[in-house]
Amino acid sequence: MRKFYLILSLVFVLMVIPALSFAQEDVPVKVRLRMLVAGDQNMVDFFQYEIAPLFEKMYPNVRVYVIGTGPGPAGSRAIVDKLRIEKESGKDKWDIDVAILHEIGVVWALKEGLLRKFTDFLIAKRLTVRNTDKMALGVNIDGYVMPMFHSQTALAYNPDYVKDPPKSYEELVKWVKEHPGKFGYNGIKHGASGISFVAGWLYWKSKNPDVLMNGPYDKKYEEDWEAIFKELKEFNKYVTMTSGNAGTLDMLNRGEIWMGPVWVDMFYTWIREGRMDPKIKLLIPAPGMPGQPMHYTIPLKARNADYALRLIDFVSSPKIHAKFIVEKFNWYPAIGDEYVKPYLSKETLNSLYRDIKPDDLLKYGKPFPLTGYFEDMLEAYERWVEK
Repeated sequence: MRKFYLILSLVFVLMVIPALSFAQEDVPVKVRLRMLVAGDQNMVDFFQYEIAPLFEKMYPNVRVYVIGTGPGPAGSRAIVDKLRIEKESGKDKWDIDVAILHEIGVVWALKEGLLRKFTDFLIAKRLTVRNTDKMALGVNIDGYVMPMFHSQTALAYNPDYVKDPPKSYEELVKWVKEHPGKFGYNGIKHGASGISFVAGWLYWKSKNPDVLMNGPYDKKYEEDWEAIFKELKEFNKYVTMTSGNAGTLDMLNRGEIWMGPVWVDMFYTWIREGRMDPKIKLLIPAPGMPGQPMHYTIPLKARNADYALRLIDFVSSPKIHAKFIVEKFNWYPAIGDEYVKPYLSKETLNSLYRDIKPDDLLKYGKPFPLTGYFEDMLEAYERWVEK
């Protein structure tokens, strides 16, 4: 698994990092705000086509440059590797001003001393909920991040073919054997919806799911993992492996698969854009599946940390949060519902909770495992499922 990340990181350094020179000397501006974004293309589009133009109107002396590094932990790893190169260069000012990271990416970056504290000066910090601005995978991140949104994975299914959908992982195992090839997911290397499904499987099978989520970290709690992952390998014989988060949605829409794990926000966005059959539904199977926030961070020696702070506060404000995070991109808000509701229509709120109700999120929405267990889970999948 680490070899896989290293290869991706090297590819990123060789192919993408040269673009970070941002040779824009012809642009008559004083501040070039550079962002690296881990996540799917919709995340990159959010900043490039929605936020950047608005922010540049507020600050005509600023231009925002956005580069995506790809979905899943590999996207965050590429950013951490770039920041490490900056640190090792000994430069007083680094090229990257804002980095959007997964939880695991924040943990990696903090371990290497690559981030600065900034949220004491952030107005939106006072509006956050769920404690995701304080802890990530068992690590104290307070002061270093502002959540961008809260996301959740779920099983999407086509009711034309799935009349009585499995309500739990246990029922799902039986269902895939009765309908081989009609359940699809993307494993662990092509997006986090697959990783979330694997984590949910581990929570279902483990004798100590609470320990995996809350600690302590101890290898003794992994003694039954080989059997657990070999059962998952058997399960995979009856499923279709998809090409990624978007690949799962695409195969669902074409009817090539009938069920699979998806990100709720991507699912609803595809419905709104006419790319997904609106009759397809969602559920979270017992005992649950993880969701996660994405985090705004500011690198330790960001050249334009002052404007990075302004951008983060701007995009986290209730009005902008409601318009884009909730209404346009269908993410769950990172700030309290009471702050965004005044800017949202009843129709928007109803569509956000169409299939998965707030009580479902509280009951079945899980965090990802602690960092040590998370990394061990990825390696265990590679060792016992893929080989």
